Amino acid sequence: RAFEEAQADLMKEASSANEEIKFLVQGTLYPDVVESGGGATAGIKSHHNVGGLPEDLKFELVEPLRTLFKDEVREIGRQLGLPEPIVQRQPFPGPGLGIRIVGEVTKERLDLLRKADAIVRSELSAAGLDTEIWQCPVVLLADVRSVGVQGDGRSYGHPIVLRPVSSEDAMTADWTRVPYDLLARISNRITNEVEGVNRVVLDVTSKPPGTIEWE
Repeated sequence: RAFEEAQADLMKEASSANEEIKFLVQGTLYPDVVESGGGATAGIKSHHNVGGLPEDLKFELVEPLRTLFKDEVREIGRQLGLPEPIVQRQPFPGPGLGIRIVGEVTKERLDLLRKADAIVRSELSAAGLDTEIWQCPVVLLADVRSVGVQGDGRSYGHPIVLRPVSSEDAMTADWTRVPYDLLARISNRITNEVEGVNRVVLDVTSKPPGTIEWE
C-alpha cells in the first residue's frame, strides 16, 4: 500500500508538471488482473499496477501486455529477436524487494535481503537452473528471530525463506525440486556471508494454495 500511495503521488506530480506527458506505459500481465479481482474473479492479492493509480490521470494509460500470460510475452520477445537472456529473465516484483520483507521495510533490512538474493541468484545461474525455475523469491522474515550457533557463540538471527517455483503462466505453480547439494551450498553461503541471518528454510507450497510471492 505504501508503494501504491507513493506511485500515485508521483503520477500526480508528473501529470501536473510543465512538461507534457502523453502516456504511461505499464507491463501489466493478465495474471495481475485476475489476482487483483478483475472481471468476474475474486480478489486474491493486490498488484501495484492494477487499480493503484488515481482516476484523474491527465495522460493515457498504455498496457500492451494486459491480456497476455508470461509465456506468451516471452514468445513475442523471441519473435521480435530479443536475446534469450532477456526473454528468459525471471519475473521481479514492480515494488522491488520491499514486498519480500515480512515486517517493517528499512534500508538495513533491504541491504540484508539484497545480499541473500544475490547469493541465490548466482548459485542458481551457476547450476544452469535459470530456465527450469520460473522464479525464486527470497523472503526475509524480518519480525522473526531464532536462536542459533555461529562461530563459538550464540546467535539470534532472522530466517530467510527460499521459494523456488516452476510454472508456465504463473496462474498455477509447483515448488521446484532443487538438488539438495545446491540447497546446502546456498544455505551455507547465506548464513556465513549475510550478517543477521542464522537460518535458511525452503517453502514447498504449490500454487494454489500459496501464491508465488509471500506478500
